Amino acid sequence: MHMIKRMKKCFSGVLAMALTLGMAACGSGSDKAEDGSGSGSGNEAVTGSIVIYTSMYNDIIEDIKSELKKEFPNLDVEFFQGGTGTIQSKVAAEKDAGKLGCDILMVAEQSYGEELKEQGMLHPHIFPDADKLAFEYDKEGYWYPVRSLNMVLAYNPEKYKEDEVPHSMKDFAENEKYKGDLSMSDPLTSGSSYCTMVGLLDKYGDGYFKSLGHQNVTIESGANAVAKLETGEIRAAMILEESILKKREEENSPLTVIYPEDGSVPVPSPIMIVDEKYSANKNIQAAEVLQEYFLSPAGQKLIIKGWMYGVRTDMEEHPYDSKSLSEMLKNTIPVDYEKCLKQRDEIRALFQKEVSN
Repeated sequence: MHMIKRMKKCFSGVLAMALTLGMAACGSGSDKAEDGSGSGSGNEAVTGSIVIYTSMYNDIIEDIKSELKKEFPNLDVEFFQGGTGTIQSKVAAEKDAGKLGCDILMVAEQSYGEELKEQGMLHPHIFPDADKLAFEYDKEGYWYPVRSLNMVLAYNPEKYKEDEVPHSMKDFAENEKYKGDLSMSDPLTSGSSYCTMVGLLDKYGDGYFKSLGHQNVTIESGANAVAKLETGEIRAAMILEESILKKREEENSPLTVIYPEDGSVPVPSPIMIVDEKYSANKNIQAAEVLQEYFLSPAGQKLIIKGWMYGVRTDMEEHPYDSKSLSEMLKNTIPVDYEKCLKQRDEIRALFQKEVSN
């Protein structure tokens, strides 16, 4: 009898322990699901479709799409890629038709966010961590910086010596020994190039455009400039830093970034939610969740992995083989984004007259 009682008591203890362990295991799995560290992303409830218009490069988009599919398994996210100028034209035409083909915009030019806000085409959403952003944002929640591009100079040390290339934006435009050997992107189609030209126009005056024209600078895509740098066909390029960092990491390229002595030009680029009246899928809730994800540490890591700078002050990560965000911001040429918006046609016309012709 005593033996039976002891066996019952032992069995009860084992059963209680098993139940306790089982409950703990359930709790542990729940915690993992909530913080995103388990097999589930926690965003399975986000459904429907979202279309994003963006000026990011196609190969970067493909990497981001695969990560978004893991994070939002039941949300269909599609991208349309084009230069900021192309997207602006597309949006203008679609607005006239009464509906856009997208739900979110991620373009290079910050002032475009203000333009769309004034036109009543954006949906405001308050991002709770906005105080951690390193750049200006709309206090009403209509747009936030989601990535920072950085306009620099670059050259190929296997083709030219360091003292044979320009080391400042001023030298790039004014030193005649580089005439005919330079390249830059087109500010008529590229938002980052346009913002850069506005910053340089303010710093050096109208004569800067005249000097660029006198230098016979080739106006072309970043991809073409990179190819010419590699062959030595051009001496130096005014180019987005990400174009060079990508080649260095993926192909062990010798192409080298020059941080201009008079300052690089950071171009914080916004993410914006289209107002439901104009949006393609009228999926505002999903758009808000997606915007917050891109601005979160996890989303920012995708941006940084794509050789662009993140925008959060509480993250130490920075693009491969680059300066940190705080270091980069120590020497920059500021951009007047109100001027970018109000004088866009005038500045583009001046560039076309002095440089493009």
